[in-house]
Amino acid sequence: MSLSSPETVESKVNLLGLSQQKLEAFFEEMGEKRFRAAQVLKWIHQMGVDSFDEMTNISKALRAKLSEKAEITAPELIQQFDSADGTRKFLIRVTGGSAIETVFIPDGERGTLCVSSQVGCSLDCSFCSTGKQGFNRDLSAAEIIGQVWIAAKSFGQFGEDRPRKITNVVMMGMGEPLLNFDNVVDSMNLMMHDNCYGISKRRVTLSTSGVVPALDKLDGLTDACLAISLHAPNDELRNELVPINKKYPIAMLLDSAKRYIDNLPDNRRKITIEYTLIDQVNDRPEHARELAQLLRDIPVKINLIPFNPFPMSDYKRVSNNSLRRFQDIMTQEGYITTVRTTRGDDIDAACGQLAGSVNDRTRRSQRYQEQAVRIINNA
Repeated sequence: MSLSSPETVESKVNLLGLSQQKLEAFFEEMGEKRFRAAQVLKWIHQMGVDSFDEMTNISKALRAKLSEKAEITAPELIQQFDSADGTRKFLIRVTGGSAIETVFIPDGERGTLCVSSQVGCSLDCSFCSTGKQGFNRDLSAAEIIGQVWIAAKSFGQFGEDRPRKITNVVMMGMGEPLLNFDNVVDSMNLMMHDNCYGISKRRVTLSTSGVVPALDKLDGLTDACLAISLHAPNDELRNELVPINKKYPIAMLLDSAKRYIDNLPDNRRKITIEYTLIDQVNDRPEHARELAQLLRDIPVKINLIPFNPFPMSDYKRVSNNSLRRFQDIMTQEGYITTVRTTRGDDIDAACGQLAGSVNDRTRRSQRYQEQAVRIINNA
């Protein structure tokens, strides 16, 4: 069973994306004991095995049976790009021919993997390159956890007593995670499972633009950390930057986020507020003061993100002076406020730059290209 084959034979079940509960049910249907699920999970996600023949603590008869009914098939790694700053981007082909991007960002002893949840994005945030590529489909659980599997394999992380390069995972790649709810939840739980990658629940973060009904469903299904892709202190401005705000405005979103955090077993966690600073759009002192007032009674920490330019965007990167001024105001107002360092921009791996290769079903990418041509012709 080859890593290079993205195709899944319909008659076989791909075990790569199955949770322990689903894997236990799979073995029960085969007439086997449930404990086999834990064994197979460890082989796949801790040892990096994609062949049943390598599972030496399972009988030959069961291995043969598994080979008939199941497979372990990851997406195809097309190319790996390494930045001068240590960032690594993976270009990964998924079923149907589209390609997604996954990014690893090293920072001292911490290594964060930024994982995609959709092929393209069904939302169209005005400052994000992914949205301009249009949308094809949701990723399967195997294609989501497969990004972690591919990255771990590239770092030689599989095997007993191997050093762990991937210490954190953020669902901040291509797509809106909560619009692919079941597959994202299953994948995050695999990331945190002791029989899989064993990443701490405080080190797996789901970021959402604000799909409130799905956010309300999260309670009890996962206890990953939460980040809100906010980017504006009021509904008028956020409607322009994050169009889903017209359906689920800021007050509704923040109420839902607070309920999720309040219901976690360890209720001392904070919501991360992601705020992309765009020159002369949302970076003024009055925006900072309005944001501070908006978040006054909510347990949050602020992550400021300088806008990263990309083709087909008229926005400009925030100036260093405006960035420092915004951070100073938020800090003076009592908020923990960090600035996300731009990493991997020499390989187009910085925040907001992920694009991949999307077989767009929405014609959105074509419309943006036609608009760009009209602007050039009228210049």
